Amino acid sequence: MVWLYDSHIHLSDPAYADDIHSTLKAMSGMKIKACCVSMDTANSHQTLDLAKKSDHVLPFVGIHPECVNDDLELMENMIRENIQSISGIGEIGLDPTFVTSEDDTTRQVHVFESLLGMAETYRKPVSIHSRKSLDQILEIMTSYTTKHALLHWFDGGKKQLRIAMDMGFFVSFGPVLIYANDKQVLLSKTDPSRILVETDGPVNFSRCFEKKPAQIGFIPSVVFCASKILDTSYEEMSSQLEINSKAYLGI
Repeated sequence: MVWLYDSHIHLSDPAYADDIHSTLKAMSGMKIKACCVSMDTANSHQTLDLAKKSDHVLPFVGIHPECVNDDLELMENMIRENIQSISGIGEIGLDPTFVTSEDDTTRQVHVFESLLGMAETYRKPVSIHSRKSLDQILEIMTSYTTKHALLHWFDGGKKQLRIAMDMGFFVSFGPVLIYANDKQVLLSKTDPSRILVETDGPVNFSRCFEKKPAQIGFIPSVVFCASKILDTSYEEMSSQLEINSKAYLGI
């Protein structure tokens, strides 16, 4: 039986709290596992607690670029103390959207590089936020040896995609793939062995999703769309994605 993987979802977000038990049950029925990413230290603890309720939740802990004023030392200690239970490090990265001063920029880079270093030390995959910062992210990553890196919600161009592929990174595509031509073109240019799918829930999506918060049940639709773009069957696409997801996770 092939398992699908949502490579980036915030299942420990409060938006899912009321329905989390039914969501976990649905994941089992649909054969979907989730890389559950975190925003800060407190949310990372919530993610680890959620993972105790289901083997289908793969906990990622980290500090999102929006939350870089979080206690980095506390996060680093938490990673060390829970390293056997942690599937990966994320969501981490850079984003000038959340920058209001030069100090903010410096802090973002410091937190990102510190957590990248821990991921490399413990050989854990990383889920990277790179909105409006992809070139800087790619430059920073040249100093790290990890190949278990995901540029989640890849939003670069063809040149940046080629660089990411040459560096051996994974890129993920979400529900937007179903109705965005630019994302479909990017997918067609991506090394098939480096493709992952995600929802980034609870982000809202328009068009056919009617601006509803993303549910993990959107994943089969994304897989089906990817199979059509790549001119393969749903079954073959699912199998390839399972192989890719395991390679990313190092399992």
